[in-house]
Amino acid sequence: MATASAVVSSSPRSSEPVSIRANFSPFLLSSSPFLFQESASCPKKLTLYSYWRSSCSHRVRIALNLKGLDYEYKAVDLSKGEQFDPEFEKLNPVRFVPVFVDGDVVVADSFAIILYLEDEHPQFPLLPRDLKKKALNLQVANIISSSIQPLQMLSVLNFIEEKISSDEKVAWAQRHINNGFTAIEKLLEGSAGKYASGDKVQLADVFLAPQIYVGVTRFQIDMSQYPTLARIYEAYAELPAFQAAHPNRQPDAFPSSSQSC
Repeated sequence: MATASAVVSSSPRSSEPVSIRANFSPFLLSSSPFLFQESASCPKKLTLYSYWRSSCSHRVRIALNLKGLDYEYKAVDLSKGEQFDPEFEKLNPVRFVPVFVDGDVVVADSFAIILYLEDEHPQFPLLPRDLKKKALNLQVANIISSSIQPLQMLSVLNFIEEKISSDEKVAWAQRHINNGFTAIEKLLEGSAGKYASGDKVQLADVFLAPQIYVGVTRFQIDMSQYPTLARIYEAYAELPAFQAAHPNRQPDAFPSSSQSC
């Protein structure tokens, strides 16, 4: 099994900015070293405001890794309410992570960030030229970003727990994750290869990996109901770009977190 990790410059649970450097080839998806060369053509520093457990941040980390981009990781501890800091609110008035800064460009929302990366850093394209496959990738990403993830957000679950019960919040999340996974499983019938839409990692995979991880680890989703999703999720674990983006490998993750992908 190939291995990879983000090279960081501080200890776990650090609130200080951390430099993330890919040490794998994004084009070959192997463990071969990828040496980032700064030049006059790319002088801008990339910065990602992230939280280790955020599935939205997780998506962006995968995309950055696939494209072989170094970036500075700035942790925003959602458990401590750091997203409500006035300085962070200047970057994102909605007060969510992730936020991506590329020179004088500030982009909030993971979908918007990834589409920005597609245009600004076209290496390792995540959207295929084939219009049918492109539509499939966008549809899967949209199901996750609009019909699953917003309904399992901590703020939503806390509201349900406060108004109804803690048991009901889990049932709520499971219902919406299962509804989304059922739809995606059907969409991928006849289209999936090694990955969601063929034998290349593309946008759907970038969204699927974090969502399946959350479904399994936080909400005990039974993936045996979704054989295609379960199979491709296992394939993601072999990819260095996905390994390095794993929540437990981030500089602000709890030290006791497992290092398995």
